[in-house]
Amino acid sequence: MQTLTVTLVQGATRWHDAEANRAYYGSLVRHAPASDLFVLPETFLSGFTNQTLGNAESMDGPGVAWARELASEVNATITGSVVIRDGETNFNRMLWVSPDGSLSYYDKRHLFRMANEHHRYGGGDKRLVVELKGWRILPQVCYDLRFPVWLRNGRREEAEGGMDYDLAIFVANWPAPRRQPWRTLLRARAIENLSYVIGVNRVGVDGNDLPYAGDSAVIDPVGEALVELGSLEQVVTVKIDPAPLLAHRERFPAWMDADEFTLR
Repeated sequence: MQTLTVTLVQGATRWHDAEANRAYYGSLVRHAPASDLFVLPETFLSGFTNQTLGNAESMDGPGVAWARELASEVNATITGSVVIRDGETNFNRMLWVSPDGSLSYYDKRHLFRMANEHHRYGGGDKRLVVELKGWRILPQVCYDLRFPVWLRNGRREEAEGGMDYDLAIFVANWPAPRRQPWRTLLRARAIENLSYVIGVNRVGVDGNDLPYAGDSAVIDPVGEALVELGSLEQVVTVKIDPAPLLAHRERFPAWMDADEFTLR
């Protein structure tokens, strides 16, 4: 595992305007310092919407093509979620786009019923773990943050870090009235899983008049914030050192006492 340079792109997503969002987020990424990974918010091309007609794109559409071109241009991995129509189903799909053009994705499993997301989208059924500079990384989307069983880290002897993942990333459209759970759960997931956690939320007000407070952050394995953003547009680059993570796992191996279970 090498030191990982990550850029948090906390932006004010334009409502239902993919072209404007491509220009906006593209500019934020291009003007940031060099990085290994750029993390954009949930549904960064449209805002968090149930109006999938006109906002959903295919995997062959302009959004994915743009992400591939941008990753190649800045020589970094790009991640964030977009509304994707795959067959007859819409997904809140978190893309993982490498500078060589290769792409993996994770479909949001837990759909936010309080906004009827479960009526408009299909839920994913598989976790994705990707690798970057020796780090094993778990991409997740917004409401997934509330479900610790789905996020439980496990022992993986053959991995350098000794566990299933070393860093969990949550991209979100998490409204300001619920900012305290967001901030609290990011820390809880880091502590209980002996991992770093990154959360990237949007700011501004969306087309449903919901305000967003940002609060994007990088949390270390003991729950301390390495950086925590405010409520304005910000692009912040952070270097994450694997040494404190590996040392913490060695001296505090709580994984040895974890309860075994099987997901259904």
